Amino acid sequence: MFDPYAPTFIENPYPAYAALRNQGRGWFSEEWGVTFFSHHEDITAILRDRRFGRDVRQAVPEGEIDQGVFERTYPPEYPTWTYYTRESFIDLEPPAHTRIRKLVQHAFSRRASASYRPRMEQAARALLDEACDRGTMEVIADYATPIPLAMISDLMGVPARDQPQLVKWSHAMVRLFDEKRTEEDGIRAEQATIDFVEYLRSLMAERDGTGNDLVTGLMQAEIDGDRLTPDEVIATSILTLNAGHEATVQAIGNGILALSRFPDQFEALRQTPGLIGTAVDELLRFDTPLQMFERWVLEDMEWKGLPLRRGTKVGLFLGSANHDDKVFEEPARLDLARNPNPHVALGGGIHYCVGAPLAKLELEVAFLEFSKHVREFTLATTDLDRVPSVVFRGVKALPISVVPS
Repeated sequence: MFDPYAPTFIENPYPAYAALRNQGRGWFSEEWGVTFFSHHEDITAILRDRRFGRDVRQAVPEGEIDQGVFERTYPPEYPTWTYYTRESFIDLEPPAHTRIRKLVQHAFSRRASASYRPRMEQAARALLDEACDRGTMEVIADYATPIPLAMISDLMGVPARDQPQLVKWSHAMVRLFDEKRTEEDGIRAEQATIDFVEYLRSLMAERDGTGNDLVTGLMQAEIDGDRLTPDEVIATSILTLNAGHEATVQAIGNGILALSRFPDQFEALRQTPGLIGTAVDELLRFDTPLQMFERWVLEDMEWKGLPLRRGTKVGLFLGSANHDDKVFEEPARLDLARNPNPHVALGGGIHYCVGAPLAKLELEVAFLEFSKHVREFTLATTDLDRVPSVVFRGVKALPISVVPS
């Protein structure tokens, strides 16, 4: 029986993913009421197929929606969290999704993202200088968390004194995306959302329209007279914090852990910094921080012999797709020069990660500066405490010893 919360799966899900792929095209979970897909071919197709979507309310009558699954996705007992999650454009479909994405995507363009590079490099170098002086680093707390946090804070125009609170809010809010959340998790997520919304409203009230931060940009964004509502600005800001912080922290931690297990690849990056472009994609593929993404079935269909009823949900194991040996030669081997690399770590279709240019730039800076400052490093322990989630994959702490370059 496949159990995505078994300790062995949390530690290493990839053998279980391989077994799922060998069993067939889809697997229905009675416990979750969700049909899961694990093949790269299916997942890439579903991500682009308009018969699947994020907003089931738009296409399916309420009476045909699986209410149990719907209420686990959008729990009514946590109304503030649920409201802003449903208002987020990642949970909308065209035309609402198209409208909001057009208004926000300029803030995350490659050109806009590049303007943040000097600040990222400065932050990374300062953190690495401190670690090299000590000879030790706890990667998650000392490196993986501060870099995206500084980036998100700059992006949103948040004062440095408020950064620790952003981390607490983000950690609390994302716990509700997990099927195994507790009532205490829900209460904390709801309160964190209430507090962050109040904080955002105060930021918005202070903006005079002259700043170059994201909140100001969202408030000022206009296309043909159309502007975002205050709640749309807030929902987009919440999405930016949670997606831009949580996933990036885990991507940096997972990447450095992978490099520790493939020292030849770390040395290749040290000797050939020009590998960094393909290295970022390979590290995202190898141990994907966002392991699972979901879609609703918007019409009755048969998917390669598997009946799917509209109003039900499918789960896409992105981590499994990225280790599908029909697509990736030796998927369990880290190859920083792997090319082509059609991974799905950043999604696909109209919901492809709007912040991908910024996220890749953060990872590029984090890994490149690490390889420049550190000649070699070793894990301080092999007993790593994993994040207990089937959605996000990462470690809670990653202590290492470092030898400076």
